Parts: sequence; C-alpha cells; structure tokens
Amino acid sequence: MELRRVLGPWAAASIVVGTVIGSGIFLVPRAMILRVGTPRMVFVVWVVGGLLTLAGALTYAELAAAIPEAGGEYAYLREAYGPLWGFLYSWTQMWVAKSGSIATLGTGFFYYLTNFFPRLEGIFYTISLPLGPHGGPLEFRYGQLLAMGLILMLAWLNYYGVKLGGNVQVAVTVVKVGLIAFIVLAGLGFGHAPTSAAAPVAPLSTTGFFAALVAALWAYDGWNNLSMISSEVRDPHKNLPRALIAGTLAVIAIYLMANWAYFHVLTAAEVAATPTVAAEMMRRIMGAPGANAVSVAAMISIFAALNGSILTGSRVPYAAARGGYFFRAIGSVHPHYRTPAVSIVALSVWAALLVLSGRYEQLFTLVIFPSWILYGMTTASVIVLRRKRPDLPRPYRTLGYPFVPVLFVLAAAALVVSTLRDSPRESLLGIFLILLGLPFYYYWKKHLPGGSGRVNS
Repeated sequence: MELRRVLGPWAAASIVVGTVIGSGIFLVPRAMILRVGTPRMVFVVWVVGGLLTLAGALTYAELAAAIPEAGGEYAYLREAYGPLWGFLYSWTQMWVAKSGSIATLGTGFFYYLTNFFPRLEGIFYTISLPLGPHGGPLEFRYGQLLAMGLILMLAWLNYYGVKLGGNVQVAVTVVKVGLIAFIVLAGLGFGHAPTSAAAPVAPLSTTGFFAALVAALWAYDGWNNLSMISSEVRDPHKNLPRALIAGTLAVIAIYLMANWAYFHVLTAAEVAATPTVAAEMMRRIMGAPGANAVSVAAMISIFAALNGSILTGSRVPYAAARGGYFFRAIGSVHPHYRTPAVSIVALSVWAALLVLSGRYEQLFTLVIFPSWILYGMTTASVIVLRRKRPDLPRPYRTLGYPFVPVLFVLAAAALVVSTLRDSPRESLLGIFLILLGLPFYYYWKKHLPGGSGRVNS
C-alpha cells in the first residue's frame, strides 16, 4: 500500500498558511516587547523573522520540487548526509519538535478557552518534584485534559483520509484568515492610537533581540510542514514551490498587519502587561464581546494549525519506518483510507502526553531549539546536493542561490547559540532527546535494514 496524491494547490497553500498561523500571533507579542522594549523593534524582529522564514521557504521549494517524498526534511537530509541525519530528524520530530509543537498549540487552545470557562485553569493534581516549568512542581490542570482530547479528536479525523483532512484544512484556514482580517480592520478603523511615545519597557540588547526572534520564529514555525506531505500533493513540481513561497509571503503580511493593529490601539506597556494582546485590543474597542470574538478566532486558528500539524507531521516517522529506521508498524498504510494510520495515532498520543509537561513559553523554546539545528542543516543540503547530485531534476531553483541558503544557515546558527545561552535548561533537554536516538539508530541499522527509504518518489 502506498499514499496517494490527492491534495490540490489550495489544500497545499492552506497547509502553509493554516499551520503557520496558530496561537503565536495572539500570544507572543508580549514576550517580544518585554525583550526589545519598543514597538519599532518588535516590527524589526517580525520583519527579520519573516525574511529568514522566506529564505528557508525559497530553499525548501527547490528541495521539495526535486525530492517530492513523504517526510520532507527526512528525505533531504538522507540524500545529502546519509541515513543517520535523516533518522535523527525523524526522531526529533516524533519525540520533541512536531509532538512538542502540537502540544504547545493544544496548550494555547485551552488558554483561550479559559475566557469562557475559567475553571479550566484549576489544578487537579500536583507532583512535588522539580519537573515543571523553571524547575518548579509539575501541576496538572483541567484545561490540559481538554487539550489532550482535542489532539486525539483531530488524530481520529485524519485517520480517515488525507483528502478529508485537507478539506478541513482549507475550510478552517479560510475562516480564520477572515476572522483575523476582521480583528485587524477593527483595530485600525475604530481604535485610537496612543497619544505620545512612551519610554521603552525594557532595554535593548543582543540577547534580548535573539530571545524575541525565537518567539517570532515560533509564530512563523510550520512553513516547512508542506514538504512533509509532498508525496500526497498533485503535480508536486509546480504546486509545492508555489504554495511554499506564496503561503509564506501571505503569513508575513498578515502578521505585520495584526501587529500594526495591536500597537495602534495599545501602548508598549499595555502590550507588555497582557499575555492576550489581541483580546485586550478588542476589549478596548468593543468591550467584552470583542475580547470573546478574539478568543473564538484564536481557537479556530489553533484548531487549523493543530489539524495541519497532525496531517503533515505524521508523515515523518512514517517515512523513516518505511526506510527501516523506525518501528515497523509506523510505516504501514491503512488498506482502505490510505493514510499512515499507526503513525498518526502514535504521534498524537505522544503529543497529548506532552501537554502535561509544561506551560506555553517553555514548550515553544524546547521545540524551536532542536528544530532550528535541523532547519539549518536541511537548508545547507541544497548546496550539498547541487554538488553531490548535479543530475537531480530541479524544476525550481532557489532564488538568490547561494546567498539565500547561506544567510539562512548563518542565522540559524546564531539563533541556536543564543537560545542555548538564554534558555539552557530547555535547550540541553532538546539536545539530550536528539542524542537519545543514536542507540536506536544503530539497532535498527543492524537488525532492521528495511528498504531504500524512498517513499512515493
């Protein structure tokens, strides 16, 4: 059994836009202003993060068109550096990056639902050991149970067919972009700009800039997800590059417009004082109904990002298993629904358990650190493959090559070093979880060689 190419260009574009725009645009502006101090610098960070994301998308477009296989980066790293690096990517996505991203989105969903049901913040059990955020006790909240249920429900939906999951992605993405447009128009059209420039809420520093950039890149994270489902996109040589580039540009524009609306209504100090910036802005304009409207928009946005993450992320461990470098059952395809059913269930169950591990900011730092190590290596692989595989068909070639890939790799390296210095606990835990995969790799290499690792090429 093989996966089928049933996703069209609209589904491909909605995976990019719908998966990127999740909870970050509603939650991270506060973290950014606390790091860089002024609205102007917040916009600088958004632009820098957007340009880095675009550089990555331009590079991935060449890789996706040349190697339209399930697993995305898994296939690119395998072809460029050998099966070890492809395995480490799939291992990291399964246990840390993609599962952690899904858990973070689920956590963001329940944050916004507490506006309607405050009791979800209630703690029903505490483990008095330093296992929680910042080394504190681990607290379990009712809302976390709801987030776990949402993740498992979307896993069930995607179990029954990629076309069903793709159609849901298109519909929910259209709705959420419309709701965000309404919020932006309300802020710019009916809000009142602050009368005078206020003092910075924090001093600007290099460390603070990179910490804010981590938050912005978390909000942009997901632009690469389309490549993971390359083997199920129709006419991939055309649709993959177009969807990656157009989708990324659309996200950058939406983020800048949303932040323009926020700072048109709120001062820097007011943004720094509230974790739910969009809700506070709409509360100023429309009162409680406006804040409730933002909560609904945020939950719909997160719902689309969760669906897209499960739809795409499950293809990475599936691709590794098909190559013999993961649990064999995860490489199976459902005989009727033609989905990687076991992989969908395994990823979603693990992500649901990770919801219990911590709060929002600690989760996204844990996710972004190992992700950007491998993003940098994947982007560099476009240079490696130009030399190693000059015969590889390349329907699309990276605009600005080699400067665009090199810029992205250098920025990724700087970001990784800065994150390690600023959040050593979460970063070192991410490294440990990556290295934990090495014994498994050598076991599977020795005992489960499998096939070539190429899936639906």
